[in-house]
Amino acid sequence: MSGDVAARATEGFRQRYAAEPAGHWAAPGRVNLIGEHTDYNDGFVLPFALPLRTVVAAAPGPDARWTVWSELDDAPVEFGAAEADEPGRVDGWAAYVAGVVWALRAAGLDVPGARLAIASDVPVGSGLSSSAAIEAAVLAALVDLGGLDLPADRWPRLAQRAENEYVGAPTGIMDQSVVVRGRAGHALFLDCRTEEVEQIPFDLDAAGLAVLVIDSRAPHRHADGEYAARRRSCERAAATLGVTALRDVPTDGLDAALARLDDDETRRRVRHVVTENQRVLDTVALLRADRVRETGPLLTASHASMRDDFEITVPEIDTAVEAALAAGAYGARMTGGGFGGCVLALVDADAAEKVAAAVTTAYADRGFTAPHTLTALPAPGVTRLP
Repeated sequence: MSGDVAARATEGFRQRYAAEPAGHWAAPGRVNLIGEHTDYNDGFVLPFALPLRTVVAAAPGPDARWTVWSELDDAPVEFGAAEADEPGRVDGWAAYVAGVVWALRAAGLDVPGARLAIASDVPVGSGLSSSAAIEAAVLAALVDLGGLDLPADRWPRLAQRAENEYVGAPTGIMDQSVVVRGRAGHALFLDCRTEEVEQIPFDLDAAGLAVLVIDSRAPHRHADGEYAARRRSCERAAATLGVTALRDVPTDGLDAALARLDDDETRRRVRHVVTENQRVLDTVALLRADRVRETGPLLTASHASMRDDFEITVPEIDTAVEAALAAGAYGARMTGGGFGGCVLALVDADAAEKVAAAVTTAYADRGFTAPHTLTALPAPGVTRLP
């Protein structure tokens, strides 16, 4: 699939700049197997990289000038150091590119001017982290073009800074970590406090399994404001409980912690985060023991918690989960920030089409826009293409 996307990026580069790119850099989308809204609570997550890719074709350009074209918007965006150095000066999709330039320059690196063309198979707005894919691919391109001394273990934090401080999206470190560090056949177990990572074997192929990813096609409803509201609620609860973050509330101390909170909504938010962290740890233990199918009930419990306690699902998402489970999925859950986006279902590989058809039928029965589905196996992170 990367080849097709790279060809589109190359053609876009040729048409826009009447030249050949110096190289191509590809970064994946991602799904989070389990661990939702735990990242900014200093907790645990377990994402894996998708075979869907964003490709940047790039070549050196004038010093301190950057021009970027995307197949999503035929009009190129050009900016210089002044715009790059002031968060907010570049907006829209190009802000993710300018944000990477800003983060690199803020780190004291001599960022090369460049001309870039972007093509992608990671759908925008689906919850598969198209933004982190752009950031990682652009970052890799600029590091290579400039010969910058920047070890890969620093890339996730720089890309996160670009999104948080330049674009203004309050995301955690998970997306950038997995699009940089993803490995084929593995999920990435990430401690969001220490940033320690462990590659956990997740060989679906060997187990005769697949993850069915269902793009609900539901429009994101108040996603930005609601995401920020959930984050503020968690921070206030942590302050009330006298802990640095909700990750510090132990599972066996949850009831006592909830009793110290004044309102039911905050109690439900806290219960989701604490129990979700435990579900991540339980899932990792099962994968280490090669008991992949047994993770299914944990996925489903995660969805129920997001639906009932964190209140971030929508009817299309809940319908997809219910239909997938009724059609034989071992487990299913929403993945991503919520209020739209995608569902993942753990299925037998030879049953993926049947489960996908059942979800499509359920959508038709409810009058929803037909979903888009794909089967996914864990893929590598960012790379320079041959």
